[in-house]
Amino acid sequence: MKVRVGREVLAEAVGWVARGLPSRPSVPILAGMVVDAADGQVTLSGFDYESSAQVSVPAEVADGGRVLVSGRLLSDICRSMPRDCVDLSGDATRVQVSSGASRFVLHSLPLDEYPPLPEIPAVSGVVDGAVFARAVAQVVSAAGRDDTLPVFTGIRMEIRGSTISLLATDRYRLAVRSFPWQPVDAGIETNVLVPAKLLADVAKVMSGDELSLALGSTRTGDGLIGFEGGGRHATSRLIDGEFPKVRGLIPAGSAITSTVTVDTAALVEAAKRVALVAERSAPVRLTFAGGAATLDAGNGEEAQASESVEVTLTGDPVTTGFNAGYLLDGLASLGTPIAHFAFTQPTKPANLTGLRSPDETPTTDSAYILMPMRLPT
Repeated sequence: MKVRVGREVLAEAVGWVARGLPSRPSVPILAGMVVDAADGQVTLSGFDYESSAQVSVPAEVADGGRVLVSGRLLSDICRSMPRDCVDLSGDATRVQVSSGASRFVLHSLPLDEYPPLPEIPAVSGVVDGAVFARAVAQVVSAAGRDDTLPVFTGIRMEIRGSTISLLATDRYRLAVRSFPWQPVDAGIETNVLVPAKLLADVAKVMSGDELSLALGSTRTGDGLIGFEGGGRHATSRLIDGEFPKVRGLIPAGSAITSTVTVDTAALVEAAKRVALVAERSAPVRLTFAGGAATLDAGNGEEAQASESVEVTLTGDPVTTGFNAGYLLDGLASLGTPIAHFAFTQPTKPANLTGLRSPDETPTTDSAYILMPMRLPT
Protein backbone atom coordinates (compact mmCIF):
# COMPACT_ATOMS: atom_id res chain seq x y z
CA MET A 1 0.00 0.00 0.00
CA LYS A 2 1.23 3.50 -0.86
CA VAL A 3 -1.10 6.50 -0.68
CA ARG A 4 -1.14 10.25 0.02
CA VAL A 5 -4.07 11.94 1.76
CA GLY A 6 -4.80 15.51 2.87
CA ARG A 7 -3.99 15.81 6.58
CA GLU A 8 -7.19 17.59 7.64
CA VAL A 9 -9.40 15.21 5.69
CA LEU A 10 -7.58 12.14 6.99
CA ALA A 11 -7.43 13.33 10.60
CA GLU A 12 -11.16 14.09 10.69
CA ALA A 13 -12.11 10.76 9.11
CA VAL A 14 -9.78 8.67 11.28
CA GLY A 15 -10.91 10.55 14.37
CA TRP A 16 -14.58 9.83 13.66
CA VAL A 17 -14.01 6.09 13.23
CA ALA A 18 -11.68 5.97 16.25
CA ARG A 19 -14.32 7.54 18.53
CA GLY A 20 -16.42 4.41 18.17
CA LEU A 21 -13.61 1.99 18.99
CA PRO A 22 -13.67 0.46 22.48
CA SER A 23 -11.03 1.76 24.90
CA ARG A 24 -10.96 -1.63 26.64
CA PRO A 25 -12.00 -4.15 24.00
CA SER A 26 -13.04 -7.65 25.02
CA VAL A 27 -10.80 -8.88 22.18
CA PRO A 28 -7.62 -6.84 21.50
CA ILE A 29 -8.10 -7.02 17.72
CA LEU A 30 -11.25 -4.84 18.06
CA ALA A 31 -9.05 -1.84 18.91
CA GLY A 32 -7.84 -1.93 15.31
CA MET A 33 -8.92 0.15 12.33
CA VAL A 34 -8.98 -1.18 8.79
CA VAL A 35 -7.27 1.04 6.21
CA ASP A 36 -8.22 0.05 2.66
CA ALA A 37 -6.70 1.95 -0.29
CA ALA A 38 -8.12 1.44 -3.79
CA ASP A 39 -9.63 3.32 -6.74
CA GLY A 40 -8.55 6.81 -5.73
CA GLN A 41 -9.77 6.67 -2.16
CA VAL A 42 -8.96 5.39 1.30
CA THR A 43 -11.69 3.66 3.30
CA LEU A 44 -11.40 3.54 7.09
CA SER A 45 -13.48 1.09 9.13
CA GLY A 46 -14.02 0.06 12.74
CA PHE A 47 -16.29 -2.54 14.37
CA ASP A 48 -16.71 -3.88 17.91
CA TYR A 49 -19.61 -6.33 17.33
CA GLU A 50 -22.05 -3.70 18.66
CA SER A 51 -21.53 -0.75 16.30
CA SER A 52 -19.56 -0.04 13.16
CA ALA A 53 -18.32 3.07 11.39
CA GLN A 54 -16.91 3.45 7.88
CA VAL A 55 -15.86 6.48 5.87
CA SER A 56 -14.17 6.95 2.49
CA VAL A 57 -11.99 9.95 1.59
CA PRO A 58 -10.24 10.88 -1.68
CA ALA A 59 -6.55 9.97 -1.93
CA GLU A 60 -3.66 9.64 -4.36
CA VAL A 61 -3.31 5.86 -4.52
CA ALA A 62 0.00 4.70 -6.01
CA ASP A 63 -0.41 1.14 -4.74
CA GLY A 64 -3.59 -0.29 -3.28
CA GLY A 65 -3.69 -2.42 -0.18
CA ARG A 66 -5.52 -3.26 3.02
CA VAL A 67 -4.03 -3.21 6.53
CA LEU A 68 -5.18 -3.20 10.16
CA VAL A 69 -3.53 -0.89 12.69
CA SER A 70 -4.27 0.55 16.15
CA GLY A 71 -7.13 2.97 15.53
CA ARG A 72 -6.67 5.40 18.41
CA LEU A 73 -2.92 5.61 17.86
CA LEU A 74 -3.42 6.30 14.16
CA SER A 75 -5.89 9.03 15.08
CA ASP A 76 -3.45 10.70 17.48
CA ILE A 77 -0.67 10.56 14.89
CA CYS A 78 -2.76 12.03 12.06
CA ARG A 79 -3.85 14.98 14.21
CA SER A 80 -0.23 15.81 15.08
CA MET A 81 1.24 15.75 11.57
CA PRO A 82 3.03 19.01 10.57
CA ARG A 83 2.29 19.17 6.83
CA ASP A 84 -0.84 19.38 4.69
CA CYS A 85 -0.41 15.85 3.32
CA VAL A 86 0.12 12.49 5.00
CA ASP A 87 1.76 9.50 3.31
CA LEU A 88 0.73 5.96 4.25
CA SER A 89 2.76 2.99 3.10
CA GLY A 90 3.16 -0.54 4.33
CA ASP A 91 2.30 -4.20 4.12
CA ALA A 92 0.98 -7.03 6.27
CA THR A 93 3.67 -6.52 8.94
CA ARG A 94 4.03 -2.77 9.40
CA VAL A 95 2.70 0.60 8.24
CA GLN A 96 4.66 3.86 7.93
CA VAL A 97 2.85 7.16 8.47
CA SER A 98 4.86 10.22 7.43
CA SER A 99 4.47 13.94 6.82
CA GLY A 100 7.43 16.18 6.16
CA ALA A 101 10.23 15.16 8.52
CA SER A 102 7.86 13.24 10.84
CA ARG A 103 7.72 9.46 10.51
CA PHE A 104 5.92 6.83 12.53
CA VAL A 105 6.02 3.08 12.08
CA LEU A 106 3.05 1.04 13.32
CA HIS A 107 2.93 -2.72 13.56
CA SER A 108 0.12 -4.22 11.51
CA LEU A 109 -2.46 -6.36 13.29
CA PRO A 110 -3.61 -9.71 11.85
CA LEU A 111 -6.26 -8.68 9.33
CA ASP A 112 -7.61 -12.21 8.91
CA GLU A 113 -8.71 -12.22 12.57
CA TYR A 114 -10.77 -9.04 12.23
CA PRO A 115 -14.55 -9.58 12.01
CA PRO A 116 -16.39 -8.53 8.83
CA LEU A 117 -18.51 -5.40 9.15
CA PRO A 118 -22.28 -5.93 9.14
CA GLU A 119 -24.03 -5.11 5.92
CA ILE A 120 -26.19 -1.99 5.85
CA PRO A 121 -29.86 -3.11 5.67
CA ALA A 122 -32.09 -1.99 2.82
CA VAL A 123 -32.90 1.73 3.03
CA SER A 124 -36.13 2.41 4.91
CA GLY A 125 -36.24 6.12 4.03
CA VAL A 126 -34.35 9.41 3.91
CA VAL A 127 -34.31 12.54 6.08
CA ASP A 128 -32.67 15.93 5.82
CA GLY A 129 -29.41 15.70 7.76
CA ALA A 130 -29.80 19.15 9.32
CA VAL A 131 -33.34 18.37 10.52
CA PHE A 132 -32.18 15.08 12.00
CA ALA A 133 -29.19 16.69 13.71
CA ARG A 134 -31.38 19.37 15.26
CA ALA A 135 -33.86 16.82 16.58
CA VAL A 136 -31.14 14.64 18.11
CA ALA A 137 -29.50 17.67 19.74
CA GLN A 138 -32.81 18.55 21.38
CA VAL A 139 -33.27 15.15 23.04
CA VAL A 140 -29.85 13.59 23.59
CA SER A 141 -29.06 15.51 26.79
CA ALA A 142 -32.02 13.78 28.48
CA ALA A 143 -30.68 10.27 27.82
CA GLY A 144 -29.18 8.37 30.74
CA ARG A 145 -25.48 7.64 31.11
CA ASP A 146 -25.65 4.72 33.55
CA ASP A 147 -24.66 1.60 31.62
CA THR A 148 -26.23 -0.60 34.30
CA LEU A 149 -29.60 0.71 33.08
CA PRO A 150 -29.14 0.29 29.30
CA VAL A 151 -32.74 1.12 28.38
CA PHE A 152 -32.26 4.68 29.61
CA THR A 153 -29.02 5.13 27.61
CA GLY A 154 -31.01 4.80 24.39
CA ILE A 155 -33.25 7.11 22.40
CA ARG A 156 -36.60 5.64 21.43
CA MET A 157 -37.37 6.19 17.77
CA GLU A 158 -41.08 5.97 17.00
CA ILE A 159 -41.79 5.81 13.27
CA ARG A 160 -45.35 6.46 12.14
CA GLY A 161 -45.60 6.89 8.39
CA SER A 162 -43.90 10.13 7.38
CA THR A 163 -43.12 11.22 10.98
CA ILE A 164 -40.31 10.17 13.31
CA SER A 165 -40.47 10.96 17.03
CA LEU A 166 -37.42 10.76 19.29
CA LEU A 167 -37.87 10.23 23.05
CA ALA A 168 -35.16 10.17 25.72
CA THR A 169 -35.30 10.04 29.52
CA ASP A 170 -32.99 9.38 32.43
CA ARG A 171 -36.00 9.16 34.84
CA TYR A 172 -35.54 12.77 35.98
CA ARG A 173 -36.37 14.53 32.71
CA LEU A 174 -37.90 13.67 29.36
CA ALA A 175 -37.24 15.10 25.91
CA VAL A 176 -39.44 14.56 22.85
CA ARG A 177 -38.96 15.79 19.28
CA SER A 178 -40.88 14.92 16.11
CA PHE A 179 -39.84 15.65 12.53
CA PRO A 180 -40.77 14.60 8.97
CA TRP A 181 -38.94 12.12 6.78
CA GLN A 182 -39.53 10.31 3.48
CA PRO A 183 -40.15 6.58 4.09
CA VAL A 184 -39.97 3.97 1.37
CA ASP A 185 -43.12 2.42 2.83
CA ALA A 186 -45.67 5.16 3.62
CA GLY A 187 -47.49 2.84 6.02
CA ILE A 188 -44.47 1.96 8.15
CA GLU A 189 -45.06 1.78 11.91
CA THR A 190 -42.32 0.64 14.23
CA ASN A 191 -40.47 1.48 17.45
CA VAL A 192 -36.75 0.98 18.00
CA LEU A 193 -34.36 1.86 20.83
CA VAL A 194 -31.07 3.26 19.51
CA PRO A 195 -27.93 3.98 21.58
CA ALA A 196 -27.88 7.73 22.26
CA LYS A 197 -24.11 7.95 21.69
CA LEU A 198 -24.44 6.57 18.16
CA LEU A 199 -27.22 8.99 17.26
CA ALA A 200 -25.20 11.92 18.63
CA ASP A 201 -22.14 10.94 16.56
CA VAL A 202 -24.18 10.37 13.39
CA ALA A 203 -26.03 13.68 13.78
CA LYS A 204 -22.80 15.58 14.31
CA VAL A 205 -20.96 14.35 11.21
CA MET A 206 -23.82 13.76 8.77
CA SER A 207 -25.79 16.97 9.35
CA GLY A 208 -24.87 18.50 5.99
CA ASP A 209 -26.21 15.71 3.81
CA GLU A 210 -29.33 13.77 2.98
CA LEU A 211 -29.30 10.91 5.46
CA SER A 212 -30.50 7.41 4.65
CA LEU A 213 -31.94 5.37 7.51
CA ALA A 214 -32.12 1.59 7.35
CA LEU A 215 -33.72 -0.89 9.73
CA GLY A 216 -32.95 -4.59 9.59
CA SER A 217 -31.85 -7.65 11.52
CA THR A 218 -28.51 -9.33 12.12
CA ARG A 219 -27.89 -13.00 11.50
CA THR A 220 -28.68 -13.72 15.16
CA GLY A 221 -32.04 -11.99 14.93
CA ASP A 222 -31.10 -8.88 16.91
CA GLY A 223 -32.31 -5.55 15.60
CA LEU A 224 -29.90 -3.45 13.56
CA ILE A 225 -30.05 0.16 12.44
CA GLY A 226 -27.90 1.75 9.76
CA PHE A 227 -27.17 5.30 8.61
CA GLU A 228 -25.55 6.47 5.38
CA GLY A 229 -24.67 9.98 4.25
CA GLY A 230 -21.79 12.02 2.90
CA GLY A 231 -19.61 8.99 2.20
CA ARG A 232 -20.07 7.67 5.74
CA HIS A 233 -21.76 4.53 6.99
CA ALA A 234 -22.64 3.60 10.56
CA THR A 235 -24.53 0.67 12.07
CA SER A 236 -25.51 -0.34 15.57
CA ARG A 237 -27.36 -3.10 17.32
CA LEU A 238 -30.58 -1.88 18.84
CA ILE A 239 -31.01 -1.90 22.61
CA ASP A 240 -33.20 -4.76 23.79
CA GLY A 241 -35.64 -3.58 26.43
CA GLU A 242 -38.97 -1.93 27.11
CA PHE A 243 -38.82 1.84 27.09
CA PRO A 244 -41.06 3.32 29.81
CA LYS A 245 -44.43 4.75 28.84
CA VAL A 246 -43.61 8.42 29.31
CA ARG A 247 -45.93 10.35 27.02
CA GLY A 248 -48.49 10.64 29.81
CA LEU A 249 -46.07 12.94 31.66
CA ILE A 250 -46.47 15.72 29.09
CA PRO A 251 -48.86 18.41 30.41
CA ALA A 252 -51.59 19.17 27.91
CA GLY A 253 -54.99 20.77 27.44
CA SER A 254 -57.20 21.76 30.34
CA ALA A 255 -54.77 20.25 32.86
CA ILE A 256 -52.44 23.24 32.35
CA THR A 257 -53.09 25.89 34.99
CA SER A 258 -50.18 28.26 34.36
CA THR A 259 -47.89 29.22 31.49
CA VAL A 260 -44.76 31.38 31.47
CA THR A 261 -42.84 32.93 28.60
CA VAL A 262 -39.37 34.32 29.22
CA ASP A 263 -36.32 35.43 27.24
CA THR A 264 -34.23 32.27 26.93
CA ALA A 265 -30.82 33.96 27.10
CA ALA A 266 -31.77 36.02 30.15
CA LEU A 267 -33.00 32.97 32.04
CA VAL A 268 -29.90 30.97 31.08
CA GLU A 269 -27.56 33.65 32.41
CA ALA A 270 -29.54 34.04 35.62
CA ALA A 271 -29.68 30.27 36.19
CA LYS A 272 -25.93 29.93 35.62
CA ARG A 273 -25.15 32.59 38.21
CA VAL A 274 -27.57 31.32 40.84
CA ALA A 275 -26.41 27.72 40.29
CA LEU A 276 -22.91 28.68 41.45
CA VAL A 277 -24.07 28.35 45.09
CA ALA A 278 -26.44 25.40 44.59
CA GLU A 279 -25.19 22.10 45.92
CA ARG A 280 -25.17 19.25 43.44
CA SER A 281 -28.26 17.57 44.87
CA ALA A 282 -30.05 20.79 45.83
CA PRO A 283 -32.64 22.49 43.62
CA VAL A 284 -32.77 26.00 42.29
CA ARG A 285 -36.05 27.50 43.47
CA LEU A 286 -38.09 29.33 40.84
CA THR A 287 -40.97 31.56 41.84
CA PHE A 288 -43.14 32.79 38.97
CA ALA A 289 -45.39 35.59 40.14
CA GLY A 290 -46.62 38.80 38.54
CA GLY A 291 -44.17 39.84 35.85
CA ALA A 292 -41.05 38.19 37.24
CA ALA A 293 -39.34 34.88 37.85
CA THR A 294 -37.18 34.84 40.97
CA LEU A 295 -34.41 32.26 41.15
CA ASP A 296 -32.97 31.34 44.56
CA ALA A 297 -30.30 28.86 45.66
CA GLY A 298 -28.23 28.12 48.75
CA ASN A 299 -29.21 28.17 52.41
CA GLY A 300 -28.75 30.32 55.46
CA GLU A 301 -25.71 28.43 56.71
CA GLU A 302 -23.76 28.74 53.45
CA ALA A 303 -23.67 30.95 50.35
CA GLN A 304 -26.92 32.16 48.90
CA ALA A 305 -27.91 33.70 45.59
CA SER A 306 -31.04 35.33 44.20
CA GLU A 307 -31.87 36.91 40.85
CA SER A 308 -35.00 37.96 38.97
CA VAL A 309 -35.85 38.11 35.27
CA GLU A 310 -38.91 39.51 33.52
CA VAL A 311 -41.56 37.01 32.43
CA THR A 312 -45.11 36.90 31.16
CA LEU A 313 -47.25 34.76 33.47
CA THR A 314 -50.69 33.50 32.50
CA GLY A 315 -52.66 31.76 35.24
CA ASP A 316 -51.77 31.00 38.84
CA PRO A 317 -48.42 31.91 40.45
CA VAL A 318 -46.02 28.94 40.64
CA THR A 319 -43.20 28.08 43.02
CA THR A 320 -41.16 25.04 42.09
CA GLY A 321 -37.60 23.72 42.07
CA PHE A 322 -35.43 22.13 39.38
CA ASN A 323 -32.00 20.61 39.16
CA ALA A 324 -29.88 23.47 37.78
CA GLY A 325 -28.02 21.28 35.27
CA TYR A 326 -31.22 19.76 33.90
CA LEU A 327 -32.83 23.18 33.58
CA LEU A 328 -29.82 24.57 31.70
CA ASP A 329 -29.68 21.51 29.42
CA GLY A 330 -33.33 22.02 28.54
CA LEU A 331 -32.91 25.71 27.82
CA ALA A 332 -29.81 25.01 25.70
CA SER A 333 -31.73 22.46 23.61
CA LEU A 334 -34.45 24.94 22.58
CA GLY A 335 -32.54 26.97 20.02
CA THR A 336 -35.18 29.72 20.21
CA PRO A 337 -35.19 33.23 21.72
CA ILE A 338 -38.26 32.56 23.89
CA ALA A 339 -38.72 29.77 26.46
CA HIS A 340 -42.26 28.63 27.31
CA PHE A 341 -43.14 26.75 30.51
CA ALA A 342 -46.45 24.94 31.01
CA PHE A 343 -47.47 23.86 34.54
CA THR A 344 -50.30 21.76 35.93
CA GLN A 345 -49.21 21.76 39.58
CA PRO A 346 -45.91 22.90 41.15
CA THR A 347 -45.24 19.32 42.27
CA LYS A 348 -45.96 17.82 38.83
CA PRO A 349 -43.70 17.76 35.74
CA ALA A 350 -43.36 21.00 33.78
CA ASN A 351 -43.15 21.21 30.01
CA LEU A 352 -40.45 23.44 28.52
CA THR A 353 -40.72 24.32 24.81
CA GLY A 354 -39.23 26.96 22.55
CA LEU A 355 -40.94 29.83 20.74
CA ARG A 356 -39.62 32.05 17.97
CA SER A 357 -41.74 34.98 19.20
CA PRO A 358 -43.84 35.72 22.30
CA ASP A 359 -47.05 35.50 20.25
CA GLU A 360 -46.32 32.07 18.78
CA THR A 361 -48.46 29.14 19.91
CA PRO A 362 -46.44 26.23 21.37
CA THR A 363 -46.32 23.23 19.04
CA THR A 364 -46.80 19.62 20.03
CA ASP A 365 -43.81 18.31 18.05
CA SER A 366 -41.32 18.98 20.86
CA ALA A 367 -41.22 18.87 24.65
CA TYR A 368 -38.66 18.91 27.44
CA ILE A 369 -40.25 17.65 30.66
CA LEU A 370 -38.59 18.67 33.93
CA MET A 371 -39.34 16.71 37.10
CA PRO A 372 -39.57 19.08 40.06
CA MET A 373 -37.41 18.57 43.15
CA ARG A 374 -38.60 18.78 46.72
CA LEU A 375 -37.94 22.25 48.08
CA PRO A 376 -36.45 22.66 51.56
CA THR A 377 -38.85 24.09 54.10
